[in-house]
Amino acid sequence: MSEDSTTLILGVDLGGTKILTAVTDSQGRMLSRDHSVTPARKGHEAVVQSILESTHRALGQANAAVSALTVVGIGAPGLIDPERGIVLASPHLPGWRNVRLRDMVEETLGKKTFLINDANAAALGELYFGAARGVRNFIYITLSTGIGGGIVIDGKIYSGAIGAAGEVGHMTIDDKGPLCNCGNRGCWETLASGTALAREARQRIEEGIRTSILQHAEGDVAKVTAQAVHSAATQGDSLARELIAQTGYYVGVGLANLINIFNPELIVIGGGLSNIGDILLKPAFKVAEERAYKEAFRAVRFASAGLGRDSGVLGAAAFALCEIRKLSCE
Repeated sequence: MSEDSTTLILGVDLGGTKILTAVTDSQGRMLSRDHSVTPARKGHEAVVQSILESTHRALGQANAAVSALTVVGIGAPGLIDPERGIVLASPHLPGWRNVRLRDMVEETLGKKTFLINDANAAALGELYFGAARGVRNFIYITLSTGIGGGIVIDGKIYSGAIGAAGEVGHMTIDDKGPLCNCGNRGCWETLASGTALAREARQRIEEGIRTSILQHAEGDVAKVTAQAVHSAATQGDSLARELIAQTGYYVGVGLANLINIFNPELIVIGGGLSNIGDILLKPAFKVAEERAYKEAFRAVRFASAGLGRDSGVLGAAAFALCEIRKLSCE
């Protein structure tokens, strides 16, 4: 990125549960950071209002006015049409169909705004500022509430025919598996996400299996989360460790598919679930090695997201700057 470091960009990382907003410069330095909860079930107008409120808090932290911004970039979950700035559909934002998110923000702020899929934004963040700097062919995977992906080929995001490429969390792993929010069955994210891990733990607890997981969820099975399972596992709980290893197995199946299809030189793994570490990822890498072509597996390396939870917000900002300046983005 060759712009002047005084250029100010607003990046927004919209998720099903959180909104992360930051004012950044063109070198990826964050001048402010605002985190808030996504009111997803209140509809898209409430979500847009929350984005705008978060924007003003972030600008206030940076001692900057809207007028000082060069451009706004938004990363959002689901099927995105970047050309028209529309969220076509999103499993993590109930009721969102053909939402003109870009225009709604642009018309209110009066600043040119660009929209991109959130995982694609995270991939760009890692490409420009994180673990994938200097890499031309890689895949970014976020293991979180769901599973998202960004595919970079020859230094550019592969967006597909309508901008919807990279929805790796919705490749079918088990055609008779659990129902996914997208309407399909057995998607990768129904078996290998934080939501999947929590669901399996709750089911085992309801079956009467002895475990300390409940102690990490206020004794309420409805409050069991992936974090509760992880906490129990770190204290040696056998069920928790078994469930994490099972989740790791399914992570590995998906990784093997991606390695065989794309033959990447690097896979960057981010998202909150990946913070579990080796007890999740060691089984995943073992299964990927067993199932992928040997030559393709030997050619790939794995890395943790260098920007952590900031990959998406920084990538959204970088994407917007590239678009408005018509840079090569390489």
